[in-house]
Amino acid sequence: MLENFSGATRVHIIVGDPIAQVKSPFGVTQAFESHGRDAICVPAHVTPADLTDWWAGTKRARNIDGLIVTVPHKFACTAFCDTLSERAAFLGTVNTVRRDAQGHWHGDMFDGLGYVRAMEKNGCVLKNKRALLVGAGGAGSAIAHSLVLAGVSELAIHDPDDQRRQSLIDRLNSLKLGKVMQGSSDPAGFDIAVNATPIGMKEADPTPIDITKIHGDMFVGCVITAPAITPLIAAARAKGCKTVTGADMFAQVRELMVNFLLEA
Repeated sequence: MLENFSGATRVHIIVGDPIAQVKSPFGVTQAFESHGRDAICVPAHVTPADLTDWWAGTKRARNIDGLIVTVPHKFACTAFCDTLSERAAFLGTVNTVRRDAQGHWHGDMFDGLGYVRAMEKNGCVLKNKRALLVGAGGAGSAIAHSLVLAGVSELAIHDPDDQRRQSLIDRLNSLKLGKVMQGSSDPAGFDIAVNATPIGMKEADPTPIDITKIHGDMFVGCVITAPAITPLIAAARAKGCKTVTGADMFAQVRELMVNFLLEA
């Protein structure tokens, strides 16, 4: 893959804290190669306290064309953009930023659209369904938005950050589509239950959704990529549920991100 890697190679960076769990560097670099582009994606482990200073220096490198953003920087990186897509502006969050020929940075958010595509590909019917979403962070906000646009009749959102959760609920209800309300970790009565938090990455983590209330007719999802099968997904499959994993999501989101970055 890197036999032609040289000083002419264009660079894209994925930034997060932590960063070791991400799959994007290899997959995105592979996708660039398949499109005939001399470009790579490399990881950067940057803490929230260092993010602004890091970006001030990073954007001065003339061979850096794009930025992929992961936890916990998806809200903060909107401030680095000169322009935002309508979707990113509504959510106040980005996961991909590209530099255009004039040196301006344009941001978009593909987590929600990619996740809904992965759900539908794995057999989930969203129209007129009741959904529970745990997590109103960057990915969770985007998934919530896409679920509402996809036609769920009700969406309950659970997040310990009251202000963040309520702000998202209010914005989604302003679209006057499905009913959006506060939820809990209890999935009883829902057709769909999705974990959009990092809870489940560590072995000692609790289950973000009450697995004792899951039944086989539910569709259950999780955004985590490592471990590939989280305890939530394992429990749901044991009960006969259809599921979608973080890897399923990444496959769809990667395609959207790469196409966006290649448009520059």
